[in-house]
Amino acid sequence: MARRPRVEARLPSKDDLLRYIEGRKGAVNPRDIARAFSLKGSHRIALKSLLRELVGDGAVERGRGRRIAAAAKLPSVAIVEVVDVDVDGDVFARPEVWAHSSEPPRIHLLPGKTGSRAPGIGDRVLAKLTPIGSDLYQAEPLRELGTTQEQVVGIFERVGNEARIIPTDRRVKSEFHVHPSDTGEAQPGEVVLGQVGPGRQLGLPRARVVERIGQFGDPRSYSLIAIHTHGIRTTHPREALAEADRIESPPLGDRVDLRAIPLVTIDPTDARDHDDAVWAEPDPDPANAGGSHVIVAIADVAYFVKPRSSIDIEARARGNSTYFPDRMVPMLPEALAADKCSLKPGVDRPCMAVHLWFDAEGHKRQHRFVRGLMRSAARLTYEQVQAALDGRPDDATAPVLDSVIRPLDRAFQTLDSARRKRGPLEIDIPERRVVLGVDGHIASIAPRPHLTSHRLIEEFMIAANIAAAETLEAHKTACMYRVHDLPSPEKLEALREVVEPLGFKLARAQVLRPMNFNQILSKAEGTPYQRLVNEIVLRSQAQAVYSPTNIGHFGLALHRYAHFTSPIRRYADLLVHRGIISALKFGTDGLIAEDAARFDGIGVEISTLERRSGAAERDATNRYVAAYMVDRVGATFAAHISGATRFGLFVSLDASGAEGLIPMRHLGDDFFLHVPERHALVGRRTKRAFTVGDAITVKIEEVNLTTGSLRFAIDGERSRAPTGRQTSRRHRR
Repeated sequence: MARRPRVEARLPSKDDLLRYIEGRKGAVNPRDIARAFSLKGSHRIALKSLLRELVGDGAVERGRGRRIAAAAKLPSVAIVEVVDVDVDGDVFARPEVWAHSSEPPRIHLLPGKTGSRAPGIGDRVLAKLTPIGSDLYQAEPLRELGTTQEQVVGIFERVGNEARIIPTDRRVKSEFHVHPSDTGEAQPGEVVLGQVGPGRQLGLPRARVVERIGQFGDPRSYSLIAIHTHGIRTTHPREALAEADRIESPPLGDRVDLRAIPLVTIDPTDARDHDDAVWAEPDPDPANAGGSHVIVAIADVAYFVKPRSSIDIEARARGNSTYFPDRMVPMLPEALAADKCSLKPGVDRPCMAVHLWFDAEGHKRQHRFVRGLMRSAARLTYEQVQAALDGRPDDATAPVLDSVIRPLDRAFQTLDSARRKRGPLEIDIPERRVVLGVDGHIASIAPRPHLTSHRLIEEFMIAANIAAAETLEAHKTACMYRVHDLPSPEKLEALREVVEPLGFKLARAQVLRPMNFNQILSKAEGTPYQRLVNEIVLRSQAQAVYSPTNIGHFGLALHRYAHFTSPIRRYADLLVHRGIISALKFGTDGLIAEDAARFDGIGVEISTLERRSGAAERDATNRYVAAYMVDRVGATFAAHISGATRFGLFVSLDASGAEGLIPMRHLGDDFFLHVPERHALVGRRTKRAFTVGDAITVKIEEVNLTTGSLRFAIDGERSRAPTGRQTSRRHRR
């Protein structure tokens, strides 16, 4: 029988390879690809080159064990959920369904048809998606699908014989009809949680009362409204509470005994938990003259919260603690957060501590982690430590002034010098503190001071966080980094368009550094444009997030950084503690492989939860401030423009920090166009521009206590008077 001629295998094209990879479920090994196309010898070498090109093109991605999978892409039409609305009114979303381990791309949701309401956080939209970058999509809304939460928080009222829920969320435009059998015995004027149901009555959607929250007007209701509106979890499962009660503090055992070292906690006056303590001494090593030895000790939360325990599952679902003017919603059960984990003075507490050695210039020479047992020597406040540094010690600070406080300050001075040379981002934005009276109402709204004692603790915490990231990286252990990306080219160009006409030039270097921004911030200091430049520089920055992929921290000018110092209130820190326990073999309660493998997804989750908590905190504060301003309707105030949108201007009062809206119709008889790249509204006929940072005088037109919103009108001509240097709020790190 004649032998069939051998057919030489043909090297597939990149399109052939991509179709094959996309047709497979999950990742595929390069050997399987070669086998599928009958490739041998030199063709296999050429195949590797083609696969490298596909990876470089972003068409495929390489996973574990060199396996290849189709790059994570979004379909042309999908449901997206709104996760962020910036101060310029730009709306960003994420896909509702994302099955890949990588972080989902960012989606910029375009405005809907004229007259439709602007979507808010939690809203779901069916949208047409168009890729405009490697990790950025543009979305054209096709249809609104409502919120992810089928619940509404509002005021229960009766209109005639009909019961209604009037939403407290300004984004919800409709009231809700409540059937007589669904009132849950709610009384008029109460804040309630309603379950939205199908069907309509007299044109209104229906809802039934599922929870009575409290009486509207009671100051305690403001935080409760924010908690329920944003879905903040307030009740721990019974299993988690029982676990927390059962766990006892550990004996010394194999731990390092730190109880003889006078570590002290330094916190705000109203702190509810104490998860970090510090101590310092001049380095006794003669080879490090002028250097310091510092210990940063952190509550050993990993001992109390074991992976996959009921406490752990609930902590991850919360992501972090959430703070309001009148209360805190803790990540951990109260028995742990306020007691067993808290570093109380005079009580033995398990800790994770890091020894840090710095030279006379503030550069770290070395560090060493230990798992120990400590006993806090004192619970101090920032104000007490500052007074002691200023020569006014009290009964609490006098005993530790020479042994702890002065050595801490000496070490801080060297670290601060090194920080200035490093050049992290220095944005000055006023921050104000809401002070409540004994009746729960606002007593005052005052600037929050930024003391040397604040900066002292901040620098030691940053140093400990750097050491944690370095340790995990050195031991090749999964690390949940705190990353902050460079500003996008689009944001940089928008920044230049605003500041360069004012005489502030931002370098066009290939690699921008924080110091480039600091140069224009410094030049703007004391000028009429100081506030504008600080606001616009802040808006140009990316948002810091949690990720296992290290891209560095741009704002802090650091190559590696991880949150280690607050495990009582941040889940990311707990993961870092577990990683260190595993890397340094401190115990069997370290990071488990299943969690390490899911760090991409966990990072997205806890970053989203952090933003949710921030939104809830701002919501509650806005309601308190609105109640504070209700008796001031008609009064005029000095203010500045904090945002320009398609529907008007957001303004912030200089004295109180109260924020509100000047609707477009109150800007004058011109037609104003939104110019987002200038962060401004510009009159079509007059060319008059209202720009972020502009100083103006406004009059309060209306206070809406239901939604916690303020409406202003312009009063008199705008001013360009310098705002002066004010107490600063650091860019969130």
